[in-house]
Amino acid sequence: MIYLDHAATTRPEPSVVEEMISFLSDNYMNPSSFYQPAVRTRMQVEKARRTIAEFINAPYESIVFTSGGTESDNWAIRMGAGILKNKGKHIITTKIEHPAVLNTVRFMEEQGYEVTYLDVDKTGLIDIENLKSAIRKDTALISIMHANNELGTIQPIKEIGAIAHEHDILFHTDAVQTFGHIDIDVNDYCIDFLSASAHKLYGPKGIGLLYIRNKNEFSKLLFGGSQELGLRPGTENVADIMGFCKAVTIAKDKMEDDAIRINSLRDELKSGILNIVKGAVINENDRCHLPGTLNVTFPDVSAETILIRLDMNGICASAGSACSAGAIEPSHVLMAIGKSEDEARRTIRFSLGRENTRDDIVKTLKVLEDFYR
Repeated sequence: MIYLDHAATTRPEPSVVEEMISFLSDNYMNPSSFYQPAVRTRMQVEKARRTIAEFINAPYESIVFTSGGTESDNWAIRMGAGILKNKGKHIITTKIEHPAVLNTVRFMEEQGYEVTYLDVDKTGLIDIENLKSAIRKDTALISIMHANNELGTIQPIKEIGAIAHEHDILFHTDAVQTFGHIDIDVNDYCIDFLSASAHKLYGPKGIGLLYIRNKNEFSKLLFGGSQELGLRPGTENVADIMGFCKAVTIAKDKMEDDAIRINSLRDELKSGILNIVKGAVINENDRCHLPGTLNVTFPDVSAETILIRLDMNGICASAGSACSAGAIEPSHVLMAIGKSEDEARRTIRFSLGRENTRDDIVKTLKVLEDFYR
């Protein structure tokens, strides 16, 4: 199998799995219990929290573990906007956010909030001047993703964060696609809330985090015990937390080298497609994109047809966000960058990762060449 869908999920590193197994077998104790083995488990959980916090230059008590990016996005927007509800009920986001953000702000609209959806250019990039113009006296929250999950376009979140704080507006970023792949500094970027998910950086599914700059102002997600700083009570998912920590530890060592190597493979795939498929269009911002994401609109034939041919040859790619797979409507991201419905239905996302090799690219290009011959 040639796996070119790393934006959907990644294969957990073997050492991540080993770490998790040890906390499912030998170190299985409930970390809230009093006896020594449980106390040692609790200490490991807190050590993991500290390790992950340091990865984004955050204090350890600002990290709350969640079930993943969707929960973190929902919680940040619903509770973040509520913190400044006395200031106003206006939220700014973009038209290309993940459904976890877009569907949450639509819910907020039903609760009486007003939402401004910023346009993006044909590469998926916002216009900073449009953001400034959208800010009102009653703007409480700005939620803009760090990088788009379909296009790979990286937004200027450092500049966005500075603008938000200049106007006393809270800033949330969905960093699910960037956490563990490119540098993030929550202080330098003036981020108030950050969402991330372990399974996008070679960790387990079902575990994520929400960074909260000021937890004292933040409302509880659930009511119960004192776990997760009292904000998200319930027995901790210890094995997944430790797997998440292990994945972050690996990312610290490999992130820079991974980015260089993966981006080189991506460029080779891009050049090969443009040489083989006349009329193919690359949907990207060539100045600020994720190392491994390549979004291509093919001529004349549906994405489904090409994906079936790739699948028959053991190659995994996608037609967009995994969270939108099976949707009848074309990708809202592609429509937002100006694609027609027909073009959107002819677009494929290839997303490369740590395990890919040059042989994978050569074989993929050979399948596409045979298809278009």
